[in-house]
Amino acid sequence: MKMSVNTSVQTPRAAATLILLRPGAGGLETLMLQRTQSAAFLGGAYVFPGGSLDPADADTRRVRGLTEAQANQRLGVASGGIAYYVAAVRECFEEAGVLLACDGNGNPVLPARAEKLMASRARPFLELLEKENLFIPAGALAYYGHWITQPGRSRRFDTRFFVTLAPEGQEGAHDETETVHHVWIGPRAALERAGRGEIELVHATRQTLTDLGRFSAPRHAYEYAMSLTEIPTNRACWAQGKEGARVFRRGDPQYHEIHWSDPEESGQTSYDLAPGVPKRLDRYTTRLIAPNPGMMTGPGTNTYLIGEDELAVIDPGPAIDSHIEKILSIGKIRWILCTHTHMDHSPAAAAIKKATGARIYGRPAPAGQDATFAPHQVLSHGDRVNIGALSLRAIHTPGHASNHLCYLLEQTKMLFTGDHVMQGSTVVINPPDGDMRAYLASLDLLLAEDVAILAPGHGYLIGEPRQEVQRLVQHRLKRESKVRDAIVKLGEPTLEEMLPLVYDDVPVRLHGWAARSLTAHLQKLVADGAAQARDGRYTLLHSQRPAT
Repeated sequence: MKMSVNTSVQTPRAAATLILLRPGAGGLETLMLQRTQSAAFLGGAYVFPGGSLDPADADTRRVRGLTEAQANQRLGVASGGIAYYVAAVRECFEEAGVLLACDGNGNPVLPARAEKLMASRARPFLELLEKENLFIPAGALAYYGHWITQPGRSRRFDTRFFVTLAPEGQEGAHDETETVHHVWIGPRAALERAGRGEIELVHATRQTLTDLGRFSAPRHAYEYAMSLTEIPTNRACWAQGKEGARVFRRGDPQYHEIHWSDPEESGQTSYDLAPGVPKRLDRYTTRLIAPNPGMMTGPGTNTYLIGEDELAVIDPGPAIDSHIEKILSIGKIRWILCTHTHMDHSPAAAAIKKATGARIYGRPAPAGQDATFAPHQVLSHGDRVNIGALSLRAIHTPGHASNHLCYLLEQTKMLFTGDHVMQGSTVVINPPDGDMRAYLASLDLLLAEDVAILAPGHGYLIGEPRQEVQRLVQHRLKRESKVRDAIVKLGEPTLEEMLPLVYDDVPVRLHGWAARSLTAHLQKLVADGAAQARDGRYTLLHSQRPAT
């Protein structure tokens, strides 16, 4: 039975949360509050102190250590950034009875004074600060997280999480109105209690506790939070599929595609990767998955159709009749572009050209690839193909294949990556046409491009393109480091002797494919002058050996 969810548009309310850290007998502790069972939002759950922004929170007169401009830049907002910092401190005092404040000289409020002021928690916070001549040390708050409540909740919040060291000597107390219990507890202990069903934790709280649980000392956790430069937005979303309505979160492979294809958060986009079923990704782009699933192709090859009245096809895929018929049924095709000429990407081009008279664009096939591929125009790096009012710019990205191109749809900044970047797995670099040195250079090339989302040759759309490309570069360099270590450990090993060490994290059944990428890594080291090969055995050159 198909399930549905009410995802009527509701603008999330701005909110702030403050995570207090202090040393305890077992290491780091944080203050948590249990919300009253009758609360309209998260009733009964254990949370960090926090709540909605008030209009008065935007007043900067009692703020020290952070300007409005600095707060805006840190939070990535056009205005009103300081209000989040003020709200976090205010809510912590009103809900939890912990006052993070200082005098005009920057000296923190002493515990006895803070306890005395608890009787004034119901008083407007700004008035209290003015009367007591106290200030909010906003510069002491580390911006740590950004969470937005999923659609369908009775209330939605757009919440900024902050971390700070708890004021010494302040135990705090729940307000007995919105909260009914408080506890200082270690992150791991809280998670263990939740695992036993003793306390309730929502997803954002669990994730935060899991991250903080890596630290034993509050100062280390705080310094880590202070060091963060990019804070991702966690915006859970709904989508429909064969398993009914489901919610997806950051880290799920479907997450970025759902947000791209359903920016209004209707919850009606699909999360299925279904061969033969066209999926509209945005105004200009539709994806059709070929029915060629497999170990190297995942659910199948992604064919993309771009345009409005007249269409361009990127990577028509394998020459499977049912797939070709489905492509032809979607609209009038005038352009065919291929990222490369492996047999799962380009062979259908000839049949589509024959049926439509469309022009073919790409680069000629190297020996051993799709011999039927005959482009009308050979594209070079930087060439543009105009698709009506749209434009696709070719980016030459050799590595997986010497003739590989990515295409940037300049109007939406969607980059069609073919097999240069794949969702769900890394790319096999298979010499002689595959070249690891060229592949890494091509990844670096993408870092100079302004890209909003990646549309790979297999799998879902990939968000945060810059971080993804950087991750791929680091993955390859770490693998190269394992190659170097294996050479040193084994002496003068052969490729076969190195393979189990270098790919000890890869199932043995995939070592045949891994051996091809290992060959590419070794060829790169030789080309870099870092290693030499003799009679099938490899050694590092003296200058590349680690110091002993």
